[in-house]
Amino acid sequence: MAVVGGGIAGLAAAVRLRDRTPAGTEITVYEQSGALGGKLRTGELAGAAVEFGAELFLMRDPAGGESAAVALVRRLGLAGRIVHPTVGQAALAVDGGLRPIPGGTLVGVPGDLDKVATVARPDAAADRDEGRPLLGPTDDVSVGALVRSRFGDEVVDRLVDPMLGGVYAGRADDLSLATTMPALARAARVEHTLLGAVRAAQAATPRAPGEPVFGTLAGGLSTLVDAAATASGATIRRHAAVRELTPTGPGWRLTVGPTRDPEHVDVDAVVLAVPARPAARLLADVAPGAAAGIGRLDYASVALVTLALPEPALPELSGFLVPATEGLLIKASTFFTTKWGHLRRPDGLALVRASVGRYGDEAQLQRPDTDLAATVHRELSAVLGGPLPAPVDGHVQRWGGALPQYSPGHLDRVADAREVLRAAHPTLTVAGAGYDGVGIPVCVRSGETAAEEIITALEGSGR
Repeated sequence: MAVVGGGIAGLAAAVRLRDRTPAGTEITVYEQSGALGGKLRTGELAGAAVEFGAELFLMRDPAGGESAAVALVRRLGLAGRIVHPTVGQAALAVDGGLRPIPGGTLVGVPGDLDKVATVARPDAAADRDEGRPLLGPTDDVSVGALVRSRFGDEVVDRLVDPMLGGVYAGRADDLSLATTMPALARAARVEHTLLGAVRAAQAATPRAPGEPVFGTLAGGLSTLVDAAATASGATIRRHAAVRELTPTGPGWRLTVGPTRDPEHVDVDAVVLAVPARPAARLLADVAPGAAAGIGRLDYASVALVTLALPEPALPELSGFLVPATEGLLIKASTFFTTKWGHLRRPDGLALVRASVGRYGDEAQLQRPDTDLAATVHRELSAVLGGPLPAPVDGHVQRWGGALPQYSPGHLDRVADAREVLRAAHPTLTVAGAGYDGVGIPVCVRSGETAAEEIITALEGSGR
């Protein structure tokens, strides 16, 4: 069996295949780059481990159970490494200062209009009950379109947009409600007002007081990557680009490596755990209908700038988000050594990371590393109200085409593509953030689900 793509979705698929297939089953993971883990990458800065990619995972799934990421951590024997933020309050950089992000919102959409008054002025009169649900049974709209029509522009621009931008590097006016905020979309198919929909969505996903929302692993998330690769028992092929998929009866032939000297490998089944565009290229000849739907997905690029600052005066916050209306290059910042108690250092050195890059504004990312780092340092100083000390170390991690931009109708397009594959090629599945959403738990679940489909298909064929 082949898993194409060595990110966390592909590795989760490989672990599930190992757990659910007979002993001795050959599993090979093909990774085009030299590193496993995709957007999970732990590096080192000023002698400390620091994340250059994804930072954390949700502890619970939408139904209130253990998230797929936590379940995988337990499966890999890493549960003892789970740590939680020691400072959870974050802020918004608005009007030249920092204001605490109001509580009681759903990704910035308020469930209590009074609580957001310090940041935005909702248009409460616009959220009228018109005698029908906000959305029809199959409707999908952009988050911005719905929230602007019900609460006004300020709630979107100063609350929802920066929160979505921190996750997707995209804009609320472009992003699908059903994909990015599925709980709110479900409630909007029943409730007549947005306030009622937010409250219904919040009630459907209760959380015990004091229960941690997020977690990470002491030692860094690359430990999860390494453990998954080991547990999968798979042969790991780095620098191995899969350039072509060809059906061979019930199985597949992979064309791997450079055009001048290709390698051909025959396998029973393939989990395609790569971003949407390369997946669409591989599917173009074998499943053009699926390729067309998948290939429409666009991506945003970002850069993560991490600075090691000697004893800076930082507020007791986990970090802050920046609305696009503030005109800053930074869209979010995390105070690693404040947020995570296990990262605090006795010498007072602070690790601060800023995220740069919004969808449609990639030109800003063409700046040299030194320019990006200097701009981040200057803007951090301005937001915090005073000059920060000069960094003793720094790192710029560029993630080109990293974050999917889910336009309305995304889930239907993915469902249609998968239905085409199931009907014509049941031993070929797709997995990853390009299909099911961002975040480590979603990607893990996507990979595991793809593996289960492969197992079912092979069992049905008697192989």
